[in-house]
Amino acid sequence: MDVSCSACVLVSRGEDSKVLQVWQLCCPALEVAIYPGNVLTLQMTKPATFRYKSGQYMFVQCPAVSPFEWHPFSITSAPGDEYLSIHVRQLGDWTRELKRVFSAACEPPVSGKSGLLRADETTKKTLPKLLIDGPYGSPAQDYGKYDVLLLVGLGIGATPFISILKDLLNNIIKMEEEEDTSTDLYPPVGRNKPHVDLGTLMRVTTRPRKVLKTTNAYFYWVTREQGSFDWFKGVMNEIADMDQRNIIEMHNYLTSVYEEGDARSALITMLQALNHAKNGVDVVSGTKVRTHFARPNWKKVLAKIASKHPYAKIGVFYCGAPVLAQELAKLCHEFNGKCTTKFEFHKEYF
Repeated sequence: MDVSCSACVLVSRGEDSKVLQVWQLCCPALEVAIYPGNVLTLQMTKPATFRYKSGQYMFVQCPAVSPFEWHPFSITSAPGDEYLSIHVRQLGDWTRELKRVFSAACEPPVSGKSGLLRADETTKKTLPKLLIDGPYGSPAQDYGKYDVLLLVGLGIGATPFISILKDLLNNIIKMEEEEDTSTDLYPPVGRNKPHVDLGTLMRVTTRPRKVLKTTNAYFYWVTREQGSFDWFKGVMNEIADMDQRNIIEMHNYLTSVYEEGDARSALITMLQALNHAKNGVDVVSGTKVRTHFARPNWKKVLAKIASKHPYAKIGVFYCGAPVLAQELAKLCHEFNGKCTTKFEFHKEYF
């Protein structure tokens, strides 16, 4: 049985000290995976009282690594999921040790599974405990107020947007289920058609229905490492399968290969197209999302969105290195001065 209990502790982060409400999780249901690029994925039980929005982050402590250190991580699960998940890239001593202690408690990698480590019924009992503090707000949590989203992630900077994409997908599925239900409840009435009780009809029609303001989302993920696409392969494939209305458009860019237009790049692109047409899978990413080479032409990206969504309010969310943030902010300003579409830029640095 999963057990969680709250405790108050004094935590110091830099110059700030405060009393925090934290959740100490005993995690027999925790799942662990290690992917290429030294990325550790942790899936933990979600306390019943833990409420968060997509795009938010939380602080995590692992007493087995250090009983005093807390580190912030974007929440990659969606609010509707029954668990919490984070993706941790090995960038220092703490993350290196975190990977080591969880790896030691798991089964060895299974051949052909990208070095995947999993906890089984035996090893789950030996997995280290985690404490979480949060959630904390970020610019991305306000994505729901925009008509259209442009989500741009560099490398591990894609993590805040995975939760948003999953939340959008969950809402899409929920809305489709509600539409199917309403169709069943409102059969045609007339000659040889079943009679609908007026009282039942009134009760159903007066029930408030959730309206999704965001009509479209464009996700651009730029990475140097081909293995990075394994991190969110399941999410990308699920969106490709379930998003029948094409609300979410995904673009993967791999910058460590030849520039687009290079003869060698053209050959890879041809092989991609053939394999995708035959098997529905991209040979580079191993997902149903096609991979582009080099870097996106951001001016063309914004121009396409502006042309497709006149008079719309576009939320542009970026997470990655500062250099691209400056370019995107400048382009948003330029387009706002010459078209009816309005772009609002938000940034986070990883």
